[in-house]
Amino acid sequence: MKEKYSYQELKSKMKYLKLLANQYPTISKASTEIINLEAILNLPKGTEHFLSDLHGEYEAFIHVLKNGSGAVRRKIEELFTDTMRESEKKTLATLVYYPHSKLDLIKKNDKNIEDFYRISIYRLVELCKYCSSKYTRSKVRKLLPEEFGYVIEELLHEHRKSEHKEEYYRSIVESIIELGQSEDFIVAICTTIQRLVVDRLHIVGDIYDRGPRPDIIVDRLMDHHCVDIQWGNHDILWMGAAAGEKTCIANALRISSRYANLDVIEDVYGINLLPLATFSMSMYKDDPCKEFMPKTENAEFNTQEVPLVAKMHKAISIIQFKLEGEIINRRPEYEMEHRLLLDKIDYDRGTIRIDGKDYELKDKNFPTIDPKSPYTLTEEENDIVDKLVRSFRMSDKLQKHVNFLFIKGSIYLKYNGNLLIHGGVPLNEDGSFMEMKLKGTKYKGKALLDRMEKLVREGYYESNEDKRLYGLDLFWYLWTGKCSSLFGKDEMTTFERYFIAEKETHEENKNPYYILRENMDVLKDIFEEFGMDFEEDHIINGHVPVKFKRGESPVKANGKVFVIDGGFSKAYQCKTGMAGYTLIYNSRTLQLVAHEPFTSKEDAVENERDIISSTVLVEHKSKRRMIANTNDGQQLSEKVEDLKTLLAAYRSGLIKEK
Repeated sequence: MKEKYSYQELKSKMKYLKLLANQYPTISKASTEIINLEAILNLPKGTEHFLSDLHGEYEAFIHVLKNGSGAVRRKIEELFTDTMRESEKKTLATLVYYPHSKLDLIKKNDKNIEDFYRISIYRLVELCKYCSSKYTRSKVRKLLPEEFGYVIEELLHEHRKSEHKEEYYRSIVESIIELGQSEDFIVAICTTIQRLVVDRLHIVGDIYDRGPRPDIIVDRLMDHHCVDIQWGNHDILWMGAAAGEKTCIANALRISSRYANLDVIEDVYGINLLPLATFSMSMYKDDPCKEFMPKTENAEFNTQEVPLVAKMHKAISIIQFKLEGEIINRRPEYEMEHRLLLDKIDYDRGTIRIDGKDYELKDKNFPTIDPKSPYTLTEEENDIVDKLVRSFRMSDKLQKHVNFLFIKGSIYLKYNGNLLIHGGVPLNEDGSFMEMKLKGTKYKGKALLDRMEKLVREGYYESNEDKRLYGLDLFWYLWTGKCSSLFGKDEMTTFERYFIAEKETHEENKNPYYILRENMDVLKDIFEEFGMDFEEDHIINGHVPVKFKRGESPVKANGKVFVIDGGFSKAYQCKTGMAGYTLIYNSRTLQLVAHEPFTSKEDAVENERDIISSTVLVEHKSKRRMIANTNDGQQLSEKVEDLKTLLAAYRSGLIKEK
């Protein structure tokens, strides 16, 4: 190897090279690692799976996660095209998705269960081998379950056609069956196949709100072998609530009340809602709270609880409007004075004046508002808020989940040529980047997003009270502010929707980004701002549901932008006409997958009914993308260069081999 490092260059890196030498103490070990890494760089990139706007719909999410948006079934079709009947392929696919449940069902109906075990193990091993073919042995080994890792590895790398090893291979399988380990082994190898089919999972925002169990989704993500999360506006709301930001707590409780989903608050996260319930029953005892009735169509809900939830819904909404007034007055840089509405109400007449026009209120009962000081919490309200803050801050499970969102998450991510951002890049109508002042300095574009992320991290982790308060307020702004990349509108007209019938007051204007992302000149500016290649790269958004039934396409700007919110949330499916988009990106293609609504796990297991999905081949590359051309590949290449520098130090005598 030709030396390219001078003696002085090596001397300047000695501190780092000595640390590296502890890991690779000889020339041969460093050389072996270089050979290994350079070989890995020439493998095809792994498959990436993109999902967005899950909104607590855990059953549909888990199924799509298990089937890799149809990737498992495609692998089965490719491998067993001419050797298995269609019914057998469906059974094998269901077994991969739900091995425990499917095995329990088969045991009840199949008298020759050992034959089923034997056939399934052989097929699963072949499928696992096929799915692992583009990975190194060391990577596959890391994905294998500990209890059966050695056995699976032996089976994956055996050649059954070899007469020398055929009996060895057969004896392993027979021993598994005879020792009563068939079910555990099948579960282990099915889990391995799920991991191999998708190399990396991207969640492009909005895990929380509306659906029944966002916590189950977060638990599954915490167990995933490789995942990143781009925060959505509903995620940042819960992150702010966990940080103890009062307005975020009020908003989270209001939405949970609206969608009859308080079980997550109480039973899962252990938040004590009794003080709020007691206060609501007392304060709104004779108030029907008609405008605050929860949406119970898709919820398992005791109808006798509806009046109480409606009262809690109204109580926390009024508290929210008061708390928002505090932040708006404290942060003039947010430019949200127009959202101060409680002081625009004529409480005697039951009207409100907005933009010079008077509107009659649908609900005129405000027992907790002092017209002379409408944004001041009553003593009882203040006590409730303090108790809620303590409950949210003391919830071990919520803190564990939110800490995970900080560790694995970010406000945006640039990865393998894709800019992943939940909402969009805040723009002015002329296509220029929207500007905002934070702590006395103006920011825009990428710098604005970076600064916002840093500040909310301070809001959660910082011990300095001033820094923490500024970050806490920004959590709420990212939920509802016009310069938020997660919100993407000029305002949130929550008060108007509850209290004013005239729809002209309900209008929320989308940021110009959602129109201008079709403009190639504006897109080029965005790509340049984030250091992206306009010819090769893409933007992936969620947030705004694609109205499929109206003919709207998720592919924008001639394939430069993909919008993958198609309605995972049942609350949106009547508008979208489908149940979500996902995106699959392998070494050759970008595939957009449209899903129909998921029925249930029971239906999937018993009737082998997969989610009906249609795949659109969005982009096909004639040349495969190799690991060398990925983010991970860049890091590996840097490590190769470091190891070559270490070799030079060994050969020059600056560092001695151990």
